Amino acid sequence: MEKHQFCYKYPHPAVTTDCVILAFDGKQLKLLLIERAREPHQGKWALPGGFLNIDEEAGQGALRELLEETGIEMAQVQQFEVFSTPDRDPRERVITIAHVALVSMQQVVAGDDAAKAQWFSPDALPPLAFDHALIIAQAFTWLRRLIEFEPIGLDAMPQQFHIGTLQLLYEQIMGTKLNGDHLVRSLLHHGIITPLSGCPTLFEFDRDRCRELKGNCTPLRACEAQ
Repeated sequence: MEKHQFCYKYPHPAVTTDCVILAFDGKQLKLLLIERAREPHQGKWALPGGFLNIDEEAGQGALRELLEETGIEMAQVQQFEVFSTPDRDPRERVITIAHVALVSMQQVVAGDDAAKAQWFSPDALPPLAFDHALIIAQAFTWLRRLIEFEPIGLDAMPQQFHIGTLQLLYEQIMGTKLNGDHLVRSLLHHGIITPLSGCPTLFEFDRDRCRELKGNCTPLRACEAQ
């Protein structure tokens, strides 16, 4: 790597990444956590993540740490917030760049400095290390805003699915009941889902259409149950 020309004389923070990884088992959202094998917070559960290497971008670091600690290999995660409270990490001044992704349910394998890797219900989480409870709460707030304008959930669903399963996923993300008929009409109107011939309740995502509508979808709040 090319040597830096300037050296900043004042103290400066370390930078980490943390990943809020959610999967859907067909009935319930699950959150991926790792049990820390080292201090600080040894034995507590935490989000997958770690310190950035000096030569990588935040997204690259998040994907690397996710693979090393859980065995999950992904192409991308979405950055949603930076957490910078001065005393959030007892080791030193650490700023973390938080990322989020919805994935298919899969087996996870602990590695690197993770003693275990496991899926948990977001409603029944164990005691968490650092400020990770806050990061998780902020991730859900961010997803609830995003889902109003983007057809998210594609990566958490099987190729073919019943609309009730998608409705259940959206309800658990949004924290509210949806009108199933309105949801179907809205998604069909925008071409986000397409029905399979011979089975009126079975659908699949139109992946190209989902990409086209990114950031320009009718808010799903219109589908809230009355």
